[in-house]
Amino acid sequence: MQHQHNLFTTMRSLNLAEGCKGAQVYAPPPPPQPNNNATGGVGDKFLQHLQDHLRVNSIRSKSSRTYPQANVVVSPESLLPFGLPLTDLLEPQIDPSLKFPDLVDKMAQVYRRIDNSDQSERSGAYLEQCAVFKGLSDPKLFRRSLRSSRQHAIDVHAKVVLSSWLRFERREDELIGTTSMDCCGRILECPKATLVTGYDPETVYDPCLCSGGASDEVQECSTSEEALDYDMSFCIGDEEVRCVRYKIASLSRPFKAMLYGGFNEMKRGTINFTHNGISVEGMRAAEIFSRTKRLDDFPPHVVLELLKLANRFCCDEMKSSCDEHLAHLVGTLDEAMLLIEYGLEESAYLLVAACLQVFLRELPSSMHNPNVIKIFCSVEGRERLASLGHASFKLYFFLSQIAMEDDMKSNTTVMILERLVECAVESWEKQLACHQLGVVMLERKEYKDAQRWFNTAVEAGHLYSLVGVARSKFKRDHRYSAYKIINSLISDHVPTGWMHQERSLYCSGKEKLLDLDTATELDPTLTFPYKFRAVALVEENQFGAAISELNKILGFKASPDCLEMRAWISIGKEDYEGALKDIRALLTLEPNFMMFNGKIHADHMVELLRPLAQQRSQADCWMQLFDHWSTVDDIGSLAVVHDMLANDPGNSLLRFRQSLLLLRLNCQKAAMRCLRLARNHSKLKHERLVYEGWILYDTGHREEALAKAEESISTQRSFEAFFLKAYALADSTLDPKSAEYVIQLLEEALRCPSDALRKGQALNNLGSVYVDCEKLDLAGDCYTNALNIKHTRAHQGLARVYHLKNQRKAAYDEMTKLIEKAQNNASAYEKRSEYCDREMAQSDLSLATQLDPLRTYPYRYRAAVLMDDHKENEAIEELSRAISFKPDLQLLHLRAAFYDSMGEGASAIKDCEAALCIDPGHTDTLELYHKAREANTTDQK
Repeated sequence: MQHQHNLFTTMRSLNLAEGCKGAQVYAPPPPPQPNNNATGGVGDKFLQHLQDHLRVNSIRSKSSRTYPQANVVVSPESLLPFGLPLTDLLEPQIDPSLKFPDLVDKMAQVYRRIDNSDQSERSGAYLEQCAVFKGLSDPKLFRRSLRSSRQHAIDVHAKVVLSSWLRFERREDELIGTTSMDCCGRILECPKATLVTGYDPETVYDPCLCSGGASDEVQECSTSEEALDYDMSFCIGDEEVRCVRYKIASLSRPFKAMLYGGFNEMKRGTINFTHNGISVEGMRAAEIFSRTKRLDDFPPHVVLELLKLANRFCCDEMKSSCDEHLAHLVGTLDEAMLLIEYGLEESAYLLVAACLQVFLRELPSSMHNPNVIKIFCSVEGRERLASLGHASFKLYFFLSQIAMEDDMKSNTTVMILERLVECAVESWEKQLACHQLGVVMLERKEYKDAQRWFNTAVEAGHLYSLVGVARSKFKRDHRYSAYKIINSLISDHVPTGWMHQERSLYCSGKEKLLDLDTATELDPTLTFPYKFRAVALVEENQFGAAISELNKILGFKASPDCLEMRAWISIGKEDYEGALKDIRALLTLEPNFMMFNGKIHADHMVELLRPLAQQRSQADCWMQLFDHWSTVDDIGSLAVVHDMLANDPGNSLLRFRQSLLLLRLNCQKAAMRCLRLARNHSKLKHERLVYEGWILYDTGHREEALAKAEESISTQRSFEAFFLKAYALADSTLDPKSAEYVIQLLEEALRCPSDALRKGQALNNLGSVYVDCEKLDLAGDCYTNALNIKHTRAHQGLARVYHLKNQRKAAYDEMTKLIEKAQNNASAYEKRSEYCDREMAQSDLSLATQLDPLRTYPYRYRAAVLMDDHKENEAIEELSRAISFKPDLQLLHLRAAFYDSMGEGASAIKDCEAALCIDPGHTDTLELYHKAREANTTDQK
């Protein structure tokens, strides 16, 4: 490889805080004693030591947790230089993704397209599914569709683009010590496997040659001239290259015609080849290739000469060999920049693909290279790529997502989206490309162009783009026209939350508030209505009520804009501690967030507010984190960890803790970023392996995650390595033998050093496995021990044990304790409903929905009760209410079953198809789907 590099060069001349340290926490527990009450590696002495330690720290914290507040005077102007928020300046962002008035119908269409497509169409069908799922809140659905699109890709270009996109989704470019061409070990993303054309979906998850240690056999071939019957020469300058006439003639028809076809050259023993653009070295290589069909011994610049010669004289086999050979030499951005010009000029498909692959795997940094931008963004660049089959909608779809995330308003983003429009062929492609261009133009305040692109998207069939048309008109002072557009949309379709939200912008007074209330009722996940109502309350000087309004959505959705708004209002209320907490949590979600309508960096606000809040040592922060964790206050926990990282930014343990909290809050993108930082900051190999394993697991690579856990354990036994392995193995239906192995792994984890927060989680998980194995006493012991170290969520597991033991009252009481302790207690109300009578259950589930409308069990329960009471339409309405903003698999399956029982076969089939779009392997839905289709076919006959 060093030789190759030179040739290319020639060609282009866990340290915990003091207060939380203690031998008691980290001392391994004694070996388990053989008795029936053992909790698998967690002995009484260990728990006693742990409780003693916590009690000592609790006493210490009471005396030293806070410090006298400094006498700091800060003017209100410095904290709120732009004043308090105003309702007149608020407006919701337009979603750049595809959005549909009837998402269920669209998902059903996509499923049918995938199910009915042949192999040549399937990858494209999955790509459409990607576009649909991009607008949903679960990134795992998008990634799964992207993997399926790559799995069914046939041509090299599609494989290169989709494999690079999958790699980008894991943001491996942020992992220190990795290079863009590193292979993950599977054919699916292998940079070498992508350069092989063909359809083989069954093998894409197999290990690739990179990981298997396989090596290409090097065949020895003779290049000796002694035994050859040379009968001609090519003269180049003053030198001659001796050749075998029939071997050269076999390279192509033009050579055959030259040497055997009646031309003067056929009579000559020496042919002058001086002016044909080939050097002596190149011609000698051509002569050797004519005999051996190999290029292994030639340097890149000679192979490039052969490529030119092959194009000039139509030597297809030699061109193909040169193309493939050069493609496998491309490994760096500099090499790719150099060779892509040769590839485009000489129409070398694989070479251009290999260069594109480097550009794409170097994203997002390569997006700032002017030469790369020229190739991707210019009309000429797209046309040159298109001439070789390398300009596609999928390529520019990928690039557009990166460009919009990097800088929505940049010229680069506009040019990439213009190329996306040029590549759009299918209706959904035109809808997406034009809609995204409209969104960007709106952000750039180019309202006339925005309206034009939104209109084009509407003409292509994307009704949501009417929101963009209306907004563009509104920005150009055509308020009534905007109102009429959205009003007609509401009249002509089943109303959705986003429709009423948009119409609220174009009306005032009670009508505006009514639209906003309706928007929240139809879709409680929309943040704008909460923000508007909160700011309206601030304008009436009702700061407490404004905070309460924002608390409603922040209780179930960690929204950066709502955290910013609550912090903004808290400053106006002079609640600096609360404001600082929210801004710290906000920065954990989005480290570069700009507050006050993009005017001030949130980091700067932390510096301004910090002197006004309580000052804590690192040890006190650990105790505060423990308190927040115990009360299930995830936002508070994030704020504390952010505070601790300000003093210890290289602490990988804290970064990992951040990721766990963010995953609990369903903020996967931020969680993955924190995991990558944890991995980069870790100084220990076994820790890095664990963090890499979690990154793989959370992006759908379970087997690879298990391999990382194994490697970590073999390097050094640790709590996190055993915990990761147990967690990944338990993510499937466990047979008794597998369950026993998971138990052993968790016991090993508990024997290793860790803090009480993580040990509580391990005990809780161990209890869950024991319950599944019907070892209720051991499960109860685990949950009790977890509660003894303040793992509050263990109340739920203990309640389950009581319930299985037919101690329903004890189970109810246990959940009541969780409700009393936890700040976020929607799940506790939901679970408690299982342990009481119907009336009380309805009350608990009503509270659960009020606190967290994204929880689906309450809707399913209420619908089932209505169905039992023969109120079929009301049952359907209850499920439809949730499906309209959360098309959940279980909700769709249940509604399909209800429709089927009511004899509405077409509706049942559509819901089944939408559910199978989410999970094509869901057994119950598949059975119901086939049953409904058979019945529907019979009815039609």
